[in-house]
Amino acid sequence: MGMFKVYFKNMKLKSFVYTLMALFTTMLSVESMARQSPNLVITHSDIQAMQSAITKQGSFAKAFKQTKAKVDEQIGRDIQVPVPADGAGGYTHERHKKNYKLMYDAGIVYQLSKDKRYAEYVRDMLLAYAELYPTLDVHPQRKVNSQNPGKFFWQSLNEAMWLVYTIQAYDLVLDSLNAAAIEKIEDNLLKPVALFLSEGQPSTFNKVHNHGTWAAAGVGMAGYVMNEPEWVEKALYDLQKSGKGGFLRQLDDLFSPQGYYNEGPYYQRFALLPFVTFGKAIENNQPERKIFEHRDGIIIKAIDTTIQLSYNKLFFPINDAIKSKGIDTIELVNGVTIAYGYTKDSGLLDIAKLQNQIILTGDGLKVAEALDAGLATTYDFKSIAYGDGADGDQGALVIMRQESRGEQAVLFKPAAQGLGHGHFDKLTWQFYDNGNEIVSDYGAARFLNVEAKYGGRYLPENKTYAKQTVAHNTVVVDEISHFRGKVSTGNKYHPELIFFANTEQGSISSAQIDKAYKGVNLKRTIALVKLPESDKPLVIDIFDIESKKKSHQYDLPLHYKGHLIDTDFSLQTNTSSLPVLGKKNGYQHLWLTAQATPEKGLARVTWLNDNGKFYSHTSLVDGNTDVIFTRIGANDPNFNLRNESGFIFRKEDAKNHQIISILEPHGQYNPSKEFTLAAKSTISAIKHAIDDDVELIEIGLVDGKRYLLAFNRNKESHSSNAFTYQNNDFSFNGRFKLFELNNK
Repeated sequence: MGMFKVYFKNMKLKSFVYTLMALFTTMLSVESMARQSPNLVITHSDIQAMQSAITKQGSFAKAFKQTKAKVDEQIGRDIQVPVPADGAGGYTHERHKKNYKLMYDAGIVYQLSKDKRYAEYVRDMLLAYAELYPTLDVHPQRKVNSQNPGKFFWQSLNEAMWLVYTIQAYDLVLDSLNAAAIEKIEDNLLKPVALFLSEGQPSTFNKVHNHGTWAAAGVGMAGYVMNEPEWVEKALYDLQKSGKGGFLRQLDDLFSPQGYYNEGPYYQRFALLPFVTFGKAIENNQPERKIFEHRDGIIIKAIDTTIQLSYNKLFFPINDAIKSKGIDTIELVNGVTIAYGYTKDSGLLDIAKLQNQIILTGDGLKVAEALDAGLATTYDFKSIAYGDGADGDQGALVIMRQESRGEQAVLFKPAAQGLGHGHFDKLTWQFYDNGNEIVSDYGAARFLNVEAKYGGRYLPENKTYAKQTVAHNTVVVDEISHFRGKVSTGNKYHPELIFFANTEQGSISSAQIDKAYKGVNLKRTIALVKLPESDKPLVIDIFDIESKKKSHQYDLPLHYKGHLIDTDFSLQTNTSSLPVLGKKNGYQHLWLTAQATPEKGLARVTWLNDNGKFYSHTSLVDGNTDVIFTRIGANDPNFNLRNESGFIFRKEDAKNHQIISILEPHGQYNPSKEFTLAAKSTISAIKHAIDDDVELIEIGLVDGKRYLLAFNRNKESHSSNAFTYQNNDFSFNGRFKLFELNNK
């Protein structure tokens, strides 16, 4: 105990607890980890059930036949294990990716068919890799001075992915190998790769980051297969077994208590596979660890949250996101499969049906049989605020949903920075309707795995435009990005979620941050509501800016998808040449296409989306606010950026400023049948008032109807609220209510 007392004085409590756990579990005998191959994600008992299933009619047998056919096509060809030469998307990069997936599939086909041809194919490929690996230096296409280069791949992240798949393939064919093959494969390939990814790159292996997660998963599973319990402990607790890094610390620090991943949905999807795969391997090899109960079931929560962070089967594209990624990605297919195997939640079957992919595992068999039996129930997509940060108190990512002739959704982002993949876009928002992105976010500037386009890596414009604040739908002060574009500063601060509420009338959320700019507080309140006795949804947006001392220029961009239809103010359009909007912080990539200064009152912009609906953005303006229309593409010599449109509300030389806007979907355009309905906005008036703690937005329509959104703007709302508006008394319970004003 004396040693522990000295140790405790120099460590935080969490690390101390982790160290005790590591010391205890290291004392587990090798016999306690005794296993019968295979026993990672797929177990020996799974194999028996799966072998029976492929002899019967059903979706599992169909999936097996499809996989077997793909493997059969490949194993008739020569094995290709090329010397690494290319970056992401190049031939050698893609060949090594195909190889590890092919080995994995061939291993499964071997176990289910017991045809040794498949095991021999995996063996021969592993032996070819065992010949190649000792001859390799770090990858020739690695980044200069990179701390985490790979050997097969330009970065060790891909090397870890290779190991996660390959160690499972090896486990699947291990029972067919002789001693000489085992010795060569392990000593020349698998052990050196595991040591390279761990002891060879300690900063990456110990890092609380998705790169560290992949490395820990690969090395930990290799430890189970090759009887290296010390590797398992290091994968769980870091190389020093201190608990400052490793798989468990990643589970604790990278996810909020609700299962939201700090880097956003795109990287939550990507990081999910090592979490669920290694988690399943831990559960099968050391069930006493109760890994799926860790931190109140955080792995299962993370799987469910990943699903929730999608709209129309695609993930919300915040931070460094590729916008085409969705719930059918293999990472989430594996996640849903494992989650259903653990929980038997029939709602997950609804997602599995949409994914339309059956995984050839024991849990995959459970999913297949349940789908064949018609056990799926509707998955419940929610309006919810996901707290950010390890304790859920670093802001939040807010999702508001509503059903009105095609589901509407608002994504509101008062979330934390999101580490190096985060964008400088505090309090930004996006809007979706009828399956389409309407108010858009750029996502990442990258052509993933297209080697001809900057090696498939993030383009330079990812930093110079996509991450900059002006590329998003939030306020820019003095044409400077939030936190001056510094990730280290952004990681220190986060917005405060003031409130989130959801009722039958809709959802509302408010958040603020005073650290994006020195001396300036940004506060935004967004509501998604449906007008009473109507299917008409509205997004109400209130942005308050307060400067303590200095006057500033405030820009509020809105990036939209569609074709501009009209405005209710005159435009000065640049028709013969296009000036550039600015010199840096993303402004250098924007063409200035038109500008105007609307008169005091309402300023409306209407566009038509590809879904055949019109959208009007109507703002309350003071007569001294400019509207600047932009198009992306300036200073882009290699045409790396998409040419998308937007407009910016600009207020110059102001301390305090408020911008109130309403987004209104309306009408229909059908070019095939040649008809147009309700192409014009129905909003005729917007008024704003405050009565003590209650803030009020009145909305007038052209048919004479009037509505009043009332909400308690304080962090702590009262159970009952009373206010007076236009000499009439009102009251409501809870956070907000939408009233009808003298409507007949």
